[in-house]
Amino acid sequence: MVRLSTTVLATLGLVAERAYGALTVNLDDPASIKETAALVAKDLLTFYRGDEPGWVPGILPGPPPDGDYYWWQGGAMWGALLDYRYHTGDKQFDASMTKALLFQTGPDADFMPPNWTASMGNDDQAFWGFSAMLATETGYTDPPEDQPQWLALAQAVFNEQTHEDRRVADGRCEWGLRWQVYPSNNGYNYINTVANACYFNIGARLARYTDNSTYADLASKTFDLIQRLGYISDKWDVYDGAHLPDCTDINKAQFSYNAAMLLQGCAFMYNHTEGGEIWKTRIDGLVGRMLEIFFPNDTAFEPSCENANCNADMESFKGFMHRWMGTTMQLAPYTREKILPVLKKSTEAAVKQCTGGDNGRMCGFHWTTGVFDGKTGAGQQMNVLGALVSLLAPDTAPPLTNQTGGTSKGDANAGSNQPLMPTFAPITTGDKAGAGILTALMITGSLSAFAWMSMD
Repeated sequence: MVRLSTTVLATLGLVAERAYGALTVNLDDPASIKETAALVAKDLLTFYRGDEPGWVPGILPGPPPDGDYYWWQGGAMWGALLDYRYHTGDKQFDASMTKALLFQTGPDADFMPPNWTASMGNDDQAFWGFSAMLATETGYTDPPEDQPQWLALAQAVFNEQTHEDRRVADGRCEWGLRWQVYPSNNGYNYINTVANACYFNIGARLARYTDNSTYADLASKTFDLIQRLGYISDKWDVYDGAHLPDCTDINKAQFSYNAAMLLQGCAFMYNHTEGGEIWKTRIDGLVGRMLEIFFPNDTAFEPSCENANCNADMESFKGFMHRWMGTTMQLAPYTREKILPVLKKSTEAAVKQCTGGDNGRMCGFHWTTGVFDGKTGAGQQMNVLGALVSLLAPDTAPPLTNQTGGTSKGDANAGSNQPLMPTFAPITTGDKAGAGILTALMITGSLSAFAWMSMD
């Protein structure tokens, strides 16, 4: 367990009476937000044991039945903590973050560690790629030269997911990225939004960071595919996915992280294209519908499971949504007026229910009730941490590029042990210088809304 030192507590102004009891925060005071976020981050890491002897660095306990969490959730947690560091300047968790991320890179430096490849989904790999990309964009300390570098890791994930072996060869779903990496995996024939949105998101971010047109072209192609398949409706609902052979049996469940992932990617493309009108249209459509669907009474809510039973995966989605809407305000500042008031009210509701656990401040999942729901977990802590840091985002410097201070070294051919790779546009001088999520759908009959869905 990573603990806050007395020195850090003093530096952050955490007086003794704040150590126990319900969380309190002044959401109009950035210092108060940072102070409260430090407590939430500390409590998040009580669920992590990877720094202890005999435990695996990087991952949360699991997968079920050995613990609540799948491999991807470890990558998601480090992303939440990287965002926390970025917005608060608190570097106390750096040693654990670096150790964790590098330990899970695998022998080919692509976030395909042998212990997890047999059950690997493209979305699972992508969430670790997100953390590497976030480390790149936030100027996180570069690894030693003999270790994989953050930008190259993100490029490796993107390159391998561009490979034809992971995609549909022909037909109506042509070029769609499969949910699962290997044909032996349940869900290989499910062409879902999250896998393709992950790829779009990383591509958009690489396009902005490197200013390489190949990434931008592939990101645009992917968004067009998702829209063409009907996974984004005319009203900007974002659905879960559909099966081969023709991707017409659309599962219309809506999860907040799918929409938020697309929104953040659109914001990166909007910023990269200096206000491209098509990306503004997409941002506006997604923001408007997300506020309607996922923020009833201005409080984050997961409509496809929260009235029934959300599993440990789904219990982390609200934090992603808050954080990625925060990034949207940074990259498309005109959205602040519409997004920030809702995020603020949602965060107020989130903090209010953090009254659980032995310390009296652990968080639950249900924010709309105003009371702690009796169940703690890493996802619940990530959610509230994401909500708090999202309020700091508009006044934090936007993500770096290799022209604005980014130092991570890239490799446009990372992951090139694969037989086929995308052909990249010429590398610019700037390039050389800077160089089971929806395993949820397999769960218990309590999610009766999904019972009809065959994973093959």
